[in-house]
Amino acid sequence: MSPPGAAAGRPGLVDVHAHFVTDSYIRRARAAGHERPDGMPAWPHWSAAAHLELMDRAGIDTAVLSVSSPGVFFGDPAASRALAREVNEDGAGIVRDHPGRFGLFASLPLPDTDGALAEIAYAFDVLDADGVVLETNTHGVYLGDPRLEPVFAELGRRRAVVFLHPTSPVCWERSALGRPRPMVEFVFDTARTVTDLLFAGTLERHPDLRVVVPHCGGALPVLADRINGFMRLFTAGDEAPPDAVAQLRRLYYDLAGPAFPRQARSLLALADPGRLLYGSDYCWTPAAAAEAHAASFDTEPGPVDGTTWRSLTTSNARTLLPRLAR
Repeated sequence: MSPPGAAAGRPGLVDVHAHFVTDSYIRRARAAGHERPDGMPAWPHWSAAAHLELMDRAGIDTAVLSVSSPGVFFGDPAASRALAREVNEDGAGIVRDHPGRFGLFASLPLPDTDGALAEIAYAFDVLDADGVVLETNTHGVYLGDPRLEPVFAELGRRRAVVFLHPTSPVCWERSALGRPRPMVEFVFDTARTVTDLLFAGTLERHPDLRVVVPHCGGALPVLADRINGFMRLFTAGDEAPPDAVAQLRRLYYDLAGPAFPRQARSLLALADPGRLLYGSDYCWTPAAAAEAHAASFDTEPGPVDGTTWRSLTTSNARTLLPRLAR
């Protein structure tokens, strides 16, 4: 059977921002108090069959699955290790059962460094994962925290794809004003954790990391010059001032969420067009909205002469994730 994109005479999208949930995972999250995750009204339903039907309608060849917020750490390191292993094995099984249609970004039991290092080895060496997913913070531990340096060193050594995903900040009870946190809090927590990585020097120390920032970069396109100015202002001693904008330009950005008509255009002022990727955010984004979002990649004017949003993001994804191109 031909891939859906090829059947329609167009390149099939590669979705780097796609989620799955299992009944077991939802039970564990609810037991930890996540009945209305991140203020959303309910948990979504997910099945491989429903996901594939959406992909076929939208012209998506491959979706790289990950566990979204609230992640796999609910306060108990041992339970977090077990849950990370469970969802990663479940995800790898879905990939095996549907060759060519799914990939996997494995979950890690952060902030448990030893557990995360063990799961990195298992995910890549046994499960053949395509990368890892990291929440923007875990109970207030942001990604620039020095305790996480061994994790980033190992991911850098492996030249790993690191997909960032936002979650609720620790102050959400006051800052969210009773509204769902994905609406506003997620985009700022994305900017917060990437800024933390910049100030910690993590991205400079590990240049082989291939980091994917979600949702058109969150608030980063608007804040990039401000962050750059503060980094230069607070550089210590005689060190050469870091160029935050140059570092941000080396990152990858997915276009999940309402990318058009404004967010994607704003992102182009910061990001290298060769590092833009398609994302659906299904199953947390309902199927109808995800399908409409995919259709916009065919109707919006292309960002670079001779390309469409579909052709550009698909080519970029297959360069970033060559296993999927095969």
